[in-house]
Amino acid sequence: MEYSNPEIPEGINTSQSHPLKEFLWLTSSVMVTVIAIFAGLILLVDGVTAYIPFSAEKNIPFPEFAAGEKEGPLPEYLQSLADRIVEVESLPDEMKITVHYLDDETVNAFATLGGHVFFFRGLLEKLPNENSLTMLMAHEIAHIKHRHPIKSLGRGIVAGIALSVVSATAGDAIIESFLGEAGSLTILKYSREMESEADETAVKALKSIYGHLDGADKLFEVLKEQSGSIEPPEFFSTHPVTDGRIEKLNTYTKETATQNLNNITPLPAAFNTWIIESSLPDSEE
Repeated sequence: MEYSNPEIPEGINTSQSHPLKEFLWLTSSVMVTVIAIFAGLILLVDGVTAYIPFSAEKNIPFPEFAAGEKEGPLPEYLQSLADRIVEVESLPDEMKITVHYLDDETVNAFATLGGHVFFFRGLLEKLPNENSLTMLMAHEIAHIKHRHPIKSLGRGIVAGIALSVVSATAGDAIIESFLGEAGSLTILKYSREMESEADETAVKALKSIYGHLDGADKLFEVLKEQSGSIEPPEFFSTHPVTDGRIEKLNTYTKETATQNLNNITPLPAAFNTWIIESSLPDSEE
């Protein structure tokens, strides 16, 4: 038997691919896996949170500093309008809606945990009629109906847990923000799908109350004017862009909108006076 000792080729244990290419491939694989796991957790969270009793959601601590006004002609009018919307949107009896008025120039409104809905003076001052106000309020109440606040809370916690894999400090900060009292009010973000679902429910409520959709588009015009003439592409936004929402609303209105100004319900004659009175210090009322 003849013995030989061949020379081993150089680089036999070295990959023929460029190290950077292998690194990118490995990184991409990890990112795809993480995203897939995150998406699966989101679906799981949405399914689980939908079964959390609303009574449990109402027990989440509510910060007093953000309670807003509950008494006076303006809050009482807003609450009475909300009660009409609750009826046509067929909310369960346990799902009570509490309206809050915030004396602040911010042009915004939002719904949060426990059935609390907030309206800022800055937005109410810009609404031209009751129809646009009803569209706004029906949209926010629809978030409550579809359990979007508790789902958003769950998604936020999942995001914090996922981020903690990369940065424990950042992940813990997000979770703490969502679980804190202030966070439960202001940090909730609704996805484009949630916003679209709320729009559709609001449109149906508006039609049930007035029989048409005239005046609803004014709400989106106000919001578009506030956001500026240039908006990011919808893909990069957590909310549908305003032009898209107006276009979608127009598809709803083809059969029900009459464009008859006589159909539009005005705000109460004293509406602006109520806003002014609500903004005065107690000593000046």
